[in-house]
Amino acid sequence: MPLVTTKRTGLVDQVIAQMRELVSSGEWPLGQRIPPEAELVTALGVGRNTVREAVRALSHAGLLEVRQGDGTFVRATSEISGAVGRLCGTELRRILEVRRALEVESARLAALARTDTDVAELATLLDDRDAALEAREGERVADTDTRFHLRLVEAAYNPVLLELYRGISEAVQSSVATMFDAEAPFGDHVSHRDLLEAVRAGDPVRAASEAGGFLEEFLTHLGTAGQD
Repeated sequence: MPLVTTKRTGLVDQVIAQMRELVSSGEWPLGQRIPPEAELVTALGVGRNTVREAVRALSHAGLLEVRQGDGTFVRATSEISGAVGRLCGTELRRILEVRRALEVESARLAALARTDTDVAELATLLDDRDAALEAREGERVADTDTRFHLRLVEAAYNPVLLELYRGISEAVQSSVATMFDAEAPFGDHVSHRDLLEAVRAGDPVRAASEAGGFLEEFLTHLGTAGQD
């Protein structure tokens, strides 16, 4: 079957771009319902068909999820994150395996490229994370731990690696929260001090080993728990 030229109106593309920005900026928070169709039509000054086509496109991209009778919800903040969600779903093992692949290389590169500012900011984030852990503030632990790992990836100074990691940030935070779950607090004994010291010392081999070690241990923990 021969391909034919498709026609898209510039108006639909503009609405898609605006809605994507509302999602990626956090104006429409992850997991929350977006305004109803009638409200979007009024706010954007376009027809219902335009709004519906934009929502459909962003749903196919994985950013939005249409729930019949309940509304449309933000599913991911980027196409990469949406793709991870489709591929991994809620399967923690797959998420952890992706994390391990990206974080091990990031730690190795960070040990070679980090600056004094990077190390200082990583240390501050780790202090915040450990304080939250001691206070048993689960949500704060997940947030600060996720920010520590993202900052470590930033210290690798590889923009492609950083963009990929940002794309899985929601899945990473979900996996962190599972580690520190009150019913199975595997994360209680997970310390990133040795990882930080390896990066500070400029030791790429040790940094990579430390970055992969706790994730490998948690994968083993999951396998053992699944046999109970």
